[in-house]
Amino acid sequence: MKNRWVTFIMGRVLVKIEGKGVERLINICARKRVSLWSVRKLKTGTVFFYISLHDVHHFRHIARDFDCNVSFIRGEGLPFLWKRLLKNSGFFIGVFLFLALITVLSNMTWGIQINGANPETEHHIRKELDKLGIKVGTFHFFNQDLEKLQRELTDRVNNITWIGVELKGTTFHFQVVEKNEPKKSKPPGPQHLVANKKAVIAEMFIEKGKPLVKVNQFVKKGQMLVSGMIGKEDEEQLVPAKGEVWGKTWYQSEVEYPLTTHFEVFTGNEKIIHEIKIGSVEFPVWGFGNIAFQNRKIEKNNYPVRFLGWQLPISYVEKTVREKEGFERELTKKEAVQAGILLAKNDLLKNIPDDAKIDKEIVLHEKVENGKVKLTVYFQVIENIAKEKPITQGD
Repeated sequence: MKNRWVTFIMGRVLVKIEGKGVERLINICARKRVSLWSVRKLKTGTVFFYISLHDVHHFRHIARDFDCNVSFIRGEGLPFLWKRLLKNSGFFIGVFLFLALITVLSNMTWGIQINGANPETEHHIRKELDKLGIKVGTFHFFNQDLEKLQRELTDRVNNITWIGVELKGTTFHFQVVEKNEPKKSKPPGPQHLVANKKAVIAEMFIEKGKPLVKVNQFVKKGQMLVSGMIGKEDEEQLVPAKGEVWGKTWYQSEVEYPLTTHFEVFTGNEKIIHEIKIGSVEFPVWGFGNIAFQNRKIEKNNYPVRFLGWQLPISYVEKTVREKEGFERELTKKEAVQAGILLAKNDLLKNIPDDAKIDKEIVLHEKVENGKVKLTVYFQVIENIAKEKPITQGD
């Protein structure tokens, strides 16, 4: 018996023979290598068997020499299915176009709902969404990274604290939390200004109160800088001292910096691969061939396909393969010291007030050990050292 899958792919025909010389016809077919299988003979003498589509023409020539009636009952297999498919192609094309249209419409934006925002904020958000390419009637196929969209809107709209983004079917839903206007603080009561750390006074800007220190004077932590009691002793008034007292303060940092650093850079060579992902299997559709990059980084963007609100197990995948090169940079001791000072300075800037500034730095100690430069750096910083202190009855 022939392999059923092979005969299905090649095509087979069910044949019916009636008359004289049937057995002889079958024997001649066997001698001439015309394959017959599943041969059945009925009590009436009628014989049924299968023959491959490829041998039908040869079988016709053999059967002409015999006095028997040959009937081809039906054709089976892939060639006959294809023929029927072409016969009904209009129906299948219509179904395919209908499903394709539904899929396209399912990946378009048909609604944008914004909740929790006042009309002015909502108008601002809609303008920013237009700039990002999200509006009714446009494809959201390439805008399904909701976390990225959330970050973009938070950065662009200043008067919102948080915005939630959700894509339900063909509608974007935005939940907005606006910033609350700070309550107006009550006018401060009588107070002094004292030093919050030891420093040397660099400059002062006093709006209210009586200054008790001078420029270039050393002050300790807690020492009074500006008094909230003004006027003569008999006519003293209590006021909220207000102003800025800038002092020179000191910080010490210890840092290590390697003399040899390894880093990687992109060479500019890249290859883009387009794939269709079905389930967990990816099928490349563009960008075939081997990738010759030995050291590389792959960035992958996945765009799922939706159908009537459901996310299908089908997605379009765009891969960008970039070539990288590794380098080793050897630094001299002087270069490593400068890099270490810069590193210590950047760390210090994270821990001092935003309005403070580094005035100077001094390297107290440096040494090379185990391929690293170890530094002890002394920084002088100018910052506002004034701290408010309410005036109590004891004062």
